[in-house]
Amino acid sequence: MKKVLITGATGFVGYHLINKALAAGLEVYAAVRPDTDKEHLKDFDIHYVHLDYSSVESLKTALEEKQYHYIIHAAGITKAKTKEAYNKVNADYSRNLAMAASTAAIDLHKFIFVSSLAALGPLSDLSAEIQDHTPGHPVTNYGASKLLAEQYLAEIKGLPLITIRPTAVYGPREKDLFILFNSINKGLEPHIGSFKQKLSFVYVTDLAGIIVKALFSELVAKQYNVSDGNIYDRYALANGVKKALNKKTLKFHLPVPVVGALAALMDIFYAKSRNTPALNKEKMAELTAINWACNIGHVKADLGYEPEFDLEKGLNETVSWYKSNNWL
Repeated sequence: MKKVLITGATGFVGYHLINKALAAGLEVYAAVRPDTDKEHLKDFDIHYVHLDYSSVESLKTALEEKQYHYIIHAAGITKAKTKEAYNKVNADYSRNLAMAASTAAIDLHKFIFVSSLAALGPLSDLSAEIQDHTPGHPVTNYGASKLLAEQYLAEIKGLPLITIRPTAVYGPREKDLFILFNSINKGLEPHIGSFKQKLSFVYVTDLAGIIVKALFSELVAKQYNVSDGNIYDRYALANGVKKALNKKTLKFHLPVPVVGALAALMDIFYAKSRNTPALNKEKMAELTAINWACNIGHVKADLGYEPEFDLEKGLNETVSWYKSNNWL
C-alpha cells in the first residue's frame, strides 16, 4: 500500500483530504501538532506523526523513516499579526519540507502544495478571469506568503511538484464563512458596500478530490486554480444560504469606510492578544476586491477535474451538516 503524508491534517481541508486519500486506497500519515485536538479524526484508520518544520535535516530523517510515496502539504496559517509570521510558516516551512522531500532517500511520486488563489490576488477588471499564470499581485500578507512559497518551491530541483490554488473553500467543518451562515440564521444579512463583484467558490470535497487525484498524475511543475467553474455575483452566497436555511433576512449595506475603520480598530484592540479578529484590514482587502473569478480550464483538461457541487448544492450539504452537528 502506498503511503501519503498529509500536513495540516487536523484542519478543515485536512479532514476531507484524509477521507479522500483513504478512499483512494492510500495509507495515511497525518502530520499534527502534539497539542492539537484530534477527536474529530478518531474514526479514521490513520497514523499520526509530528514534524519539526524548522529543520530540513529533521524533516529529511522523518521522511526517510516512513518512506512516503506522496506528500500533500496543506499546513499553514490563515491568520497572523505580521508579515514575518506569515512568511515563516507558509513560505519558509514549506520550503524546508520541499527541500527535505527533494533530497531524502525516498521514492517520492508527487508533492502537492496547497496554495491559495490569494497568492495571485484579485483582478481590478470585471471583464477578466484569473488564469493559472496570471502574475501574482496579492492584496494581503497571507496571499503574499503563499506566493513566496510557490516561488521557493518552483526553484527546488527534482521536486515532483503540483501546486493547487483553491478559491474560497466552504463546506462541513468550515468556520470563517460560517459567520455568515450564523448571521443569516439569526435574520441578519450584512453586506460591505454595494459595488459589483465577481466571486468564485469551491466545495471542500471537490477540492480534496482533485488534490488526491493529482497525486496519481504524471504531470509535474504545474499550477492550477480550482473553483467550481462558476462565477457568482456578490449576493449569490447569502441568497444560497437563505434558501438552504429557508430564512428571511434584514438585508443592509454597510459603507466601506465605516467597516474599514472598524477593521482598523479591531487590529488595534487585538494587537496584544494571541488571537486574530475575524474582521481586520487583511480580511477587508479580500472582501472588498471586485473580481475573484478564476478560470479552471487547465485543471479540467489536464487532471480531468469535474466538480460535483455548484454553490446551491454545496450550501445545502453544508447547512445540513451544520444543523446535524448543532452548529446552527
